[in-house]
Amino acid sequence: MSKVEDFLTAEEEAAIVQAIVEAEKNTSGEIRVHIEAHTNNDHFERAKAVFHFLKMDNTKEENGVLIYVAVADKKFVVLGDKGINKVVPKDFWDTTKEAIELQFKQRNFKQGLIDGVLRAGEALSKHFPWDHNNTNELSNEVSKS
Repeated sequence: MSKVEDFLTAEEEAAIVQAIVEAEKNTSGEIRVHIEAHTNNDHFERAKAVFHFLKMDNTKEENGVLIYVAVADKKFVVLGDKGINKVVPKDFWDTTKEAIELQFKQRNFKQGLIDGVLRAGEALSKHFPWDHNNTNELSNEVSKS
């Protein structure tokens, strides 16, 4: 098995998807998790490329959030779209990153991602609250490469 397949079990992945569904109940924002084994690129630049590949920059309110994980590199990035970054302070994602990092340091990868997803959803709900006209614009599934 690859590092990506070993990173989360199917049950853990399902729990993360459920956390995304829960987090998106109170916001028009879109949250995705992407996992890959390794990148030769700068992790932030790679996260931006994945963000674009997943069409996260095509949401109506430009309010997508990607949690990108490079397993073998032991690196992750939390990346928000333009619409979010226009209305929040520069350190906005620090609490989300800290929640993930706290669990990752203890090798609780599933819980780290769940905590990050829920924290991102909570933050998004303040700036992009859910409205009855909202539709789920992006898949909630964990993507992998």
